[in-house]
Amino acid sequence: MLERIFAIRQQGSTIKTEVLAGFTTFVTMVYIIFVNPLMLAQAGMDMGAAFVATCIAAAIGCFIMGFWANYPLALAPGMGLNAFFTYGVVLGMGHSWQSALGAVFLSGCLFFILSIFKIREWVIQAIPLVLKQAIATGIGAFLALIALKNAGIIVASPATLVQLGDITQAGPLLAIFSFFIIAALMFRDIKSGVLISILVVTGAAWGLDLITYQGLVSAPPSILPTLMELDIASALEVSMLSVVFAFLFVDLFDTSGTLVAVTQKAGLADAHGKMPRLGRALSADSTATIAGSMLGTSTTTSYIESVSGVSVGGKTGLTAVVVGICFLLMIFFAPLAKMVPAYATAGAILYVAVLMLQNLKLVNWDDMSDAIPVSVVLLMTPLTFSIAHGIALGFIAYTTVKVVCNKAHEVSVSVWLLTGLFVLKFAFE
Repeated sequence: MLERIFAIRQQGSTIKTEVLAGFTTFVTMVYIIFVNPLMLAQAGMDMGAAFVATCIAAAIGCFIMGFWANYPLALAPGMGLNAFFTYGVVLGMGHSWQSALGAVFLSGCLFFILSIFKIREWVIQAIPLVLKQAIATGIGAFLALIALKNAGIIVASPATLVQLGDITQAGPLLAIFSFFIIAALMFRDIKSGVLISILVVTGAAWGLDLITYQGLVSAPPSILPTLMELDIASALEVSMLSVVFAFLFVDLFDTSGTLVAVTQKAGLADAHGKMPRLGRALSADSTATIAGSMLGTSTTTSYIESVSGVSVGGKTGLTAVVVGICFLLMIFFAPLAKMVPAYATAGAILYVAVLMLQNLKLVNWDDMSDAIPVSVVLLMTPLTFSIAHGIALGFIAYTTVKVVCNKAHEVSVSVWLLTGLFVLKFAFE
């Protein structure tokens, strides 16, 4: 049956290899079940419900990707988008978490439409590469700021906005320790380095009596506090336009980049780089986002950590299905997730930020018409505490600089259109 569904032998793999690949991918990305509920709880959501929603949304995404698209690509609520959800949309802009879930739902629907009508390529190609790089680095800087804030390494200051916190306290010290654990383990190519760091720091906090032991296994918490609580009507308001676009753009670019990286690593793309069943893979991603918003979690997206499973031989959707099963089993470990303090996940968030900031090396810094919009997004995303504002200001800066530098011909019609919409947003909000 497995051979008929996944064509395992045809892809040059075995069931044992696929299961091992699935478990390898899982341990590299399971940290999200500790990080995501903590972030969503700060938006006012029930932490237990958010934990269950995270696990189930990840499982749904993996199952659809595995059974429908037959790709060894795992999905879960995405880092960066969860931070934007909480710190940007809810705490920053003052929208309710129900409205934010509505915006996630709408972005998933738009992504699904783009996938079904095969206009995804037009959208991606219409957005300049430099803006895609800028958005990735801006999110990286945003995540770094959040990690440092959650750890207490930087704190608010009435005189200078931010300043160095008391890094002699246990929380900041353990967060720093967590980050260096990850650095050491990843340097030695230990795939589960992020998970290990979270567990080690949580254990250290327990040993220092900073947290209370609550057990490891229990019946899953109720998902009812977040189930179907999304507010689609309020997400349709003009003030939410940039929010929906931000969720859509980041998911679209992230998924496309991840698909390319994973299929090339697995040898699934043809000689011209064309990926089979691309529409199905994109539909799986967008459907998981829609389902996740209904369950009560931020955007569900493809994980680049899937490369770790592919590197040990994963080639089919069975790898993704194994990851999904593992996520479902994790719903019984809610007590462990509740014990994890914010500073234990700060190192993981900062590590992801470092990975995203690596996009800076791809920017042509000698061309000011590229360097300026990248710098605008990189600086304004964390300083405005909003991915949506960073993207909007980046588009405006890109178009303006290209015009004043006599390069208006490089600005596509879609970029002109989006720039105009973003200008109107700032003018009338």
